[in-house]
Amino acid sequence: MRPPGMVLCTSGLAVEAKIARAAGFSVVIGAGDRDRTAALVTTAAAQTDCLVSFGIAGGLAPELSAGTVIVSGEVVSERCRWTVAPPYCHQLTQFARSIGAVYGPVFGATSIIATTAEKQRARTMTRALAVDLESEIVARTATTLGLPFIVLRAIADTARRDLPPASLVPLSVDGKPNVARVFASVLRRPFQFAEMIGLAQEARMALSALIGPAHALRELVGGAA
Repeated sequence: MRPPGMVLCTSGLAVEAKIARAAGFSVVIGAGDRDRTAALVTTAAAQTDCLVSFGIAGGLAPELSAGTVIVSGEVVSERCRWTVAPPYCHQLTQFARSIGAVYGPVFGATSIIATTAEKQRARTMTRALAVDLESEIVARTATTLGLPFIVLRAIADTARRDLPPASLVPLSVDGKPNVARVFASVLRRPFQFAEMIGLAQEARMALSALIGPAHALRELVGGAA
């Protein structure tokens, strides 16, 4: 799998984009805004030969721990399913094995799946391993344009974790946390403090777990920024 042109990563967070750029990829940051993400991907995809959904994800499979890396060429939404061509699927399966990742479908959600009950319902409905907000847009755009797509994600919040309200505060347009609003949320509901600490630890594990796979993916697909 070595497309001759550019490979574009799509992320929600600035910190995810930093990891992808360090590995040599071009990146667009959607900051959790679906319309913004779709517009950025559609515009950039015109000069792209492969689209990648890159970053952290929520766990749906209860056996997956924080930091587990997921590789996928299959994305499912509430109504559709997108799958890469069999040759690409085979290569991605081998790639996952080579980096110690888990291969399987990813749920492309339209909004954050915040509670353990919601995660369980999503798992039952889709049989997906993980969920994120960018993969559905990436898979749909790539399929429309006849491009291959790849999902490379690491589990941050596991299937057993409820997300505290402060973690649901919308990001700034550059994909960074709105620190003032997050702090205000914690002040209003102090019980969140311990939950936010635990979530931050899991997120750091997931981000660290992405560094090596990002460079390995760069070797697999070629196409530097």
